[in-house]
Amino acid sequence: MRSFGVFLTFVFAFAGCTAQNNGVKTLKQVNLSSKLQEENVVLIDVRTPNEIASGYIPKTRFFLDVNHPGFDQKINELDTGFVYVMYCRSGERSSRAANQLIAKGFKNVYNLEGGISGYQGQLKQ
Repeated sequence: MRSFGVFLTFVFAFAGCTAQNNGVKTLKQVNLSSKLQEENVVLIDVRTPNEIASGYIPKTRFFLDVNHPGFDQKINELDTGFVYVMYCRSGERSSRAANQLIAKGFKNVYNLEGGISGYQGQLKQ
């Protein structure tokens, strides 16, 4: 019975971060808080400045508009040794941004499922 409990714990932990075919992992909303407590994890908002003005997820370290012409240059400045969690409004643009990081050789990149629209916590202004 105890081994069954350990098995279930493993299954639920694994389900929180599922891999996609391209190397980008999906991070479920319920796992965001614990992921941000880990070492070397960086939260990046890839929305526009106007969207950010309406609020953002606390602990966001970088605001890099994925549609800005300088986005590619900005991601070149990031350290490939960190773990990056990307988010936008719904998860579509952040998925595109995360794929760009993977294409540049980043190994630990997550896309926040549902983006800021799925975030249940208090937003920072």
